[in-house]
Amino acid sequence: MNQSRCIGKVYLVGAGPGDPGLLTLKGKVLIESADVVIYDALVSPQILEMIGPQAEKIHAGKRPGRHSLPQAETTQLLIEKAQTNAVVVRLKGGDPFVFGRGGEEMEALVAAGVPVEVVPGITSGIAAPAYAGIPLTHRNYSSSVTFVTGHEATGKYRPEVNWKAIAQGSETIVIYMGVQNLPNIVAALRFGGLGGETPIALIRWGTRPDQEELRGTLETIAEQVERAQFEAPAIAVIGDVVQLNDILSGCRPAPILPH
Repeated sequence: MNQSRCIGKVYLVGAGPGDPGLLTLKGKVLIESADVVIYDALVSPQILEMIGPQAEKIHAGKRPGRHSLPQAETTQLLIEKAQTNAVVVRLKGGDPFVFGRGGEEMEALVAAGVPVEVVPGITSGIAAPAYAGIPLTHRNYSSSVTFVTGHEATGKYRPEVNWKAIAQGSETIVIYMGVQNLPNIVAALRFGGLGGETPIALIRWGTRPDQEELRGTLETIAEQVERAQFEAPAIAVIGDVVQLNDILSGCRPAPILPH
């Protein structure tokens, strides 16, 4: 890719999982002062309201079946905006480097000669279980966690994830974007050695006021999802730590709106 002459810099900013109080201070300063903000679908409305009035706002979000901008177009847009604007923010839900395509975008920007910096955000795979009262590690239940995407299978399943190894090698499994393919994932984990009684929790809209949770076991969860019409966006937590939801679910953090 030919290098571009830029006057500005692109910041890949993690907006966190939804609760605006979880946005980092650095991220808040950047979106308040940005000249351009290119944002994803899962960025909460409260965080979008923090964008400065001087900024050009561009929606580039991706949702299943509703793709706004192809990835290549989004990256090219970042390159173009950095040529005429000092501060360009690519605002992403969660953390840019955790299933957020931030690494791909940063690679392309570096190749184009565009200055770029990542500002980490709190990822939903950590925050949503916390708000549901499910610690991912616990000395009595789990000393290992695996984060894995379930989205690679949507529409064209390619078994790149070694579900058998995950089933046998981790005490807590956190699956992003796995609701649509949950029956296949559950079957693969059970084939890998996890029992049907293994607890699982699905957490939708994690950390937001409308957060929803659905608990079951690997044996029952697919039927529960269908019966409840439980839809994405949601993450799944699998393992014995899910049982702590019974004790800790009443300790959900209260939202704090930044000034």
